[in-house]
Amino acid sequence: MTSDQDTPGMIDRVRDRYATAAVKVLDGTGGCCGTDVAEAGDGFGARLYSASEQDELPDAAVAASLGCGNPLMVAELNAGETVLDLGSGGGIDVLLSARRVGPAGKAYGLDMTDEMLQLARRNAEQTGATNVEFLRGRIEDIPLPSASVDVVISNCVINLSTDKPAVFASAYRVLKPGGRVGVADVVADNDLSPAQRAERGEWVGCIAGALSFAEYEQGLAAAGFVDIEITPTHEAADGMHSAIIRARKPAV
Repeated sequence: MTSDQDTPGMIDRVRDRYATAAVKVLDGTGGCCGTDVAEAGDGFGARLYSASEQDELPDAAVAASLGCGNPLMVAELNAGETVLDLGSGGGIDVLLSARRVGPAGKAYGLDMTDEMLQLARRNAEQTGATNVEFLRGRIEDIPLPSASVDVVISNCVINLSTDKPAVFASAYRVLKPGGRVGVADVVADNDLSPAQRAERGEWVGCIAGALSFAEYEQGLAAAGFVDIEITPTHEAADGMHSAIIRARKPAV
């Protein structure tokens, strides 16, 4: 599951692309969805959230939504739980999670882009959320203690990582025994080579870096996860699918 694009240069490209997207929202020059970041068009962005969910949030949080799904549809959050969103961007999933876990729970957002963190914190302040915290860091090395999180969510971010085994291992480490993963991501048909995936879209556009269905399942299993389910939801490009991925850390 490595790539010849596993370089600091690719990490910088991803950071720069999403920093530019955040600045557009921060300075009021427009939203950051659509062809600016997610070349696949209607398969990405705030349109994947219900009107009622969008109504819960500041316009800037909605405008900054760059995901390929809605992980909260499968995360099944409960009051009092601690949730971590990998690659939290403008904070849409963190703020929605915070409402669902309630004041006794906690919602963390992790992002490596300062501009996105600035936007997310502004959005949290506007909603009056007191049970959220946005952290700066890499999803490959989550800055939280081991066994401190009940649920890990993410929305079209793991495919952007250049070291996906590290992402899976880090998520496994911070989950409590019995904790679960519920993420949305782009996944490729098993018969598509890395070169064929790259023909369908850029790495920074959430396409070229996608794992195949088999690679995703193998990566999660290698990290220790069980009860792995990968369910495609809609097509992101030819042979590339937005999907919901579920998995669980064993209880013992």
